[in-house]
Amino acid sequence: MAETLLYHNPRCSKSRQALALLQERGVEPQIVEYLKTPPSAEELKRVLRLAGLKPRDVLRKTEGAEAGLSADMPEEALIAGLVAHPAALERPIFVHDGRAVLGRPPENVLKLL
Repeated sequence: MAETLLYHNPRCSKSRQALALLQERGVEPQIVEYLKTPPSAEELKRVLRLAGLKPRDVLRKTEGAEAGLSADMPEEALIAGLVAHPAALERPIFVHDGRAVLGRPPENVLKLL
């Protein structure tokens, strides 16, 4: 069975919208509430690879700055910072069938179906 999961923040409207779009199409992803269960550095690297993204592409500016993170940091340091401060991670991220996409806008998740 193909991996289908959503790195999700239930308090985020975009994340809720992405989940609703998936559910409307009969897709019930495994939900990863990444604020409660942050991805490991290895898992974050894997998801970024699947999405073709760099760590700076998933860095939330305000939350990142509050955590002392910036897009010009070396990638390994930024990965470590995102793992330590998961609120600085952009959301949602949808992983499906060996690919991943950032759900901003939420409709992006439909690209993997």
